Amino acid sequence: MSSYDVIIIGSGPGGYVAAIRCAQLGMNTAIIEKYNTLGGTCLNVGCIPSKALLDSSEHFHNAAHSFSEHGIELTGLKANIKQMIQRKNDVVSQTCSGVKFLMDKNKIDVHTGVGSFVDKNTVKVTAADGTSNNINGKNIIIATGSKPNFFPGMEPDKKRIITSTEALNLQEIPKKMIVIGAGVIGLELGSVYGRLGTEIEVVEFSPTILPTMDASIGKEFAKILKKEGFKFQLEHRVQKVENKGKSVVLTALNKKGEEVTFEADYCLVAVGRKAYTDGLGLENVGLVANNRGQVEVNDHLQTVVPNIYAIGDVVRGAMLAHKAEEEGVFIAEQLAGQKPHMNYNLIPGVVYTWPEIAAVGKTEEELKAAGVEYKIGNFPIKALGRARASMDTAGFIKILADKTTDEVLGVHMIAARAADLIMEAVVAMEYRASAEDIARICHPHPTYSEGMKEAAMAATENRAMHI
Repeated sequence: MSSYDVIIIGSGPGGYVAAIRCAQLGMNTAIIEKYNTLGGTCLNVGCIPSKALLDSSEHFHNAAHSFSEHGIELTGLKANIKQMIQRKNDVVSQTCSGVKFLMDKNKIDVHTGVGSFVDKNTVKVTAADGTSNNINGKNIIIATGSKPNFFPGMEPDKKRIITSTEALNLQEIPKKMIVIGAGVIGLELGSVYGRLGTEIEVVEFSPTILPTMDASIGKEFAKILKKEGFKFQLEHRVQKVENKGKSVVLTALNKKGEEVTFEADYCLVAVGRKAYTDGLGLENVGLVANNRGQVEVNDHLQTVVPNIYAIGDVVRGAMLAHKAEEEGVFIAEQLAGQKPHMNYNLIPGVVYTWPEIAAVGKTEEELKAAGVEYKIGNFPIKALGRARASMDTAGFIKILADKTTDEVLGVHMIAARAADLIMEAVVAMEYRASAEDIARICHPHPTYSEGMKEAAMAATENRAMHI
């Protein structure tokens, strides 16, 4: 039986990054992956392919709607969905091959098959052909990620009633698509097809879109998407979705309790994700998943079995690839005797629509609920010269700072390149910067980053200069 210092079950961003860091720190490391390609959901059917399609669809949308104003005239513009899917597949293939290269480079053994616990130090790896072998590990990290969630009545058939996985591989541009859920996944994939000409109708139980983010974000973004043709049916409880052969029919109760129906070519079920621990054999080591499928861990990401750890989507917290990566590094460095740091309050969240949406820290609603006195600095993106030059003027940057100390408590933005802009806020907040600290940093002109400076000035004695 092969023996290792660390065995990691799952090769998504959390798992493979944990493996690399363990190997860097001198541990004999193995990783188990049930599929033939490494990278987990994120690289294969999540973050990477969705961003590839978002970029392709944004290029098409700009060509159709913005190029003429830039003096670029086109005729016969056409979206080739099959080529977009092929390019996406190429990006996925290259990225997954990169992970395999990193495993080889760091001398990490890759075992292909389903990993399940035999006991607290032994994992059985069962290959697709049914053969199996056992490997031994001093420490074991569960990094098995998550899968698309759904509720009764909206069970995907993967044909007309689809999840994010199938939405990444459609071979046609639908005339109409219903999206159940106005969260990140629903709005991103809705944007992909909306830009290509699909009519998008979003059905959401909550009274707002992006309900977990700062309320100002959802309110502003709904306006932007409505201008792009999105329709929203908020406060609707889905009862059932039926595949009618060449269409789907969704039945829901509106906020008055009345039954209403919606019809489309496809229905995308995007009501979040749930932890995936099926087949792990948790019961063999005395572990029990909660009703969300997650494994309970302490502040060291340790389960009740001291040598078994868990990270990413299978534990509490935001289901984000970069959160899983940080947790993987955290465990590796702990095992090496180091004192790593995790600040869950400062894990940024991003929505890769256009404009992009990004946030870190507390929302205004959270500060109110906690009784924290705060001040707000708001700056509209349209006031930036760089934004006008590129015709990306939608959105704002909002800074929340402590009313007494001026410490930045939260930053929320809708803006072109917000996914990158948010890192200035994360760095500042890691060092517990004040709004005035950010306001006094020289930002290059003309850039989108000036919006951060202006929002900080607005929070500091209300002295933004360009509004």
